[in-house]
Amino acid sequence: MSGIERETGPQPSPGGVEPFRVRKAEQADLPAVLALYAQPEIDDGQTLAIEEAAALLHRFQRYPDYALYVAEEDGRIVGSFALLIMDNLGHLGTPSGIVEDVVVDPGRQGSGIGQAMMAFAIAYCRDKGCYKLALSSNARRERAHAFYEQLGFERHGFSFRVLLEGGAR
Repeated sequence: MSGIERETGPQPSPGGVEPFRVRKAEQADLPAVLALYAQPEIDDGQTLAIEEAAALLHRFQRYPDYALYVAEEDGRIVGSFALLIMDNLGHLGTPSGIVEDVVVDPGRQGSGIGQAMMAFAIAYCRDKGCYKLALSSNARRERAHAFYEQLGFERHGFSFRVLLEGGAR
């Protein structure tokens, strides 16, 4: 898991570039995270107010194993994702992981940050005994699909949704 920091401290990333670390987000990180979500492919300039985001981050903390994570490089937030470990009655009670809202600074895409974030999520799910880690990606985001497949994710089944009136798209 080079290029990420877990409990032991920064590890050198491939090619000798400066290390970055993946850690749980704090309230002070929210302006930078929201700026990442403002990208055209994500929320296209529309983001939550800081107060709303802070309330949601606090709400995450009430879940048994749900957190927002950030990738930090030289004190700057360059990526983010949310990870939920979900208990199951099926699969003989084996938990599963769900990653959502993966985003990397456009100027840093292709530098290993997304790969490090997903390596962190996979390792975390393994540590928690999950039988799978799932994510969904908009059908139009073909570059993202190729990226996930390169990391070992496979297309599986179908994703369905019902858009609910008043909900965000």
